[in-house]
Amino acid sequence: MELDDKTTDQIAKLSEKFKNSGQDLNAYLDGLLYDRYLTYWDYIHLDTLLSLQNPKTHFPDELIFIGYHQSTEIYFKLILHELKQIIDDRLQTAEFFRKKVERVNRYFRILIDSFDVMIMGMERDQFLKFRMSLLPASGFQSAQFRMIEFHCTPLENLIHPDRRSKYSSENSVEEMFENLYWKSGGIDMDTKEKTLTLKQFEYRYTPRFIRTAKELLNNTLFHKYEQLDASEKNNELLIKELKKLDVNVNVNWLLMHMGAAHRYLRQEGKAVKATGGTNWKQFLPPSFQKVHFFPNLWSQTEKENWGKEWVTHTFNT
Repeated sequence: MELDDKTTDQIAKLSEKFKNSGQDLNAYLDGLLYDRYLTYWDYIHLDTLLSLQNPKTHFPDELIFIGYHQSTEIYFKLILHELKQIIDDRLQTAEFFRKKVERVNRYFRILIDSFDVMIMGMERDQFLKFRMSLLPASGFQSAQFRMIEFHCTPLENLIHPDRRSKYSSENSVEEMFENLYWKSGGIDMDTKEKTLTLKQFEYRYTPRFIRTAKELLNNTLFHKYEQLDASEKNNELLIKELKKLDVNVNVNWLLMHMGAAHRYLRQEGKAVKATGGTNWKQFLPPSFQKVHFFPNLWSQTEKENWGKEWVTHTFNT
C-alpha cells in the first residue's frame, strides 16, 4: 500500500515531534499497533461510574439523592477547572475572562434548573426516613463549593455579615477563616455548639482550605477583574457575566436549596433539623448572608435588597 501525501506529511511531523523530545517514533508506532481500540465505556470508565451509587437503605428514592449529588460535584469540578484558567491567565483580556465566566454561569444554570430533581423528584416520606441513615453527613460538607467561593472572592467578602465590617485584607487568613459565614450553619439549633458535621468538615479540610486561601491571596476572580486595564475592565458583557455569577451562586443556588428544605424539612408549621443538625433556616437565606463576590459592581440599594425576588428576575440566568 502506497502512502498518500497527507499521511507521509503526518509521519514526518510525528518524527520531528518525537525527535525533539528525544523519543523514538518507531517505539510509539509499535504501541499504536498493539493498542486496543478505544470504546466509549472504557474512556469514561462507565462501569466504575455506575458502581458508585450505593444506597444505605432500601428506599428507592435514595438512589436519586445520591446520583444528583454526585453529578453536582462533577459540575463543581468543571466550574473550578474554568476558574483556575482565569486565575492562571497572563494575557488579561476581557474577552477570555468573559468566555470562561460564561461557561461557569452555564454550569450553574444547569445545576439550578436541575434542582427540581431534588425538590419534586423524591417522595417526601422516603426522604425523611432514609436521611436518618446518612447522619451526620450533609451537603454542607461540599468542599468543592467552598473552593469555588475561595477562587471567586477574597475571604473578607465571605465573613459572617454580623462581623464583616471588622475584617479586611489586613487580617490573617486564619483569623478570617474562623469567621466565615457558612460556619454559622454548622451550629446545632438546640445546643448552640458545633455540630459533628462541622467538626468533621473542619478536621478533614481546614488545612487544605487555609493553604488554598493563601495561594489565592490577591489572585481571586475579584482581583483578576480589578487588575484589568480600564478599557478591559469596563467591558459591559464581562460585567454582566460577573453579576450573573454573583446572583447564580449567592442567590439562586441558595434559593433552590431553600425550596427543597421547605418541601422536606417543614413539618406541621415548624422546621425539622437538616441532615447533620445544620441550622438551614439561618444558613441558607441569601438575604441573611448578603455574600457578594464582586461588591464593587453593585449599588448600595442592590446590596440591601440582596436575595429578594427582584434579583432572580433582573438577569437571564
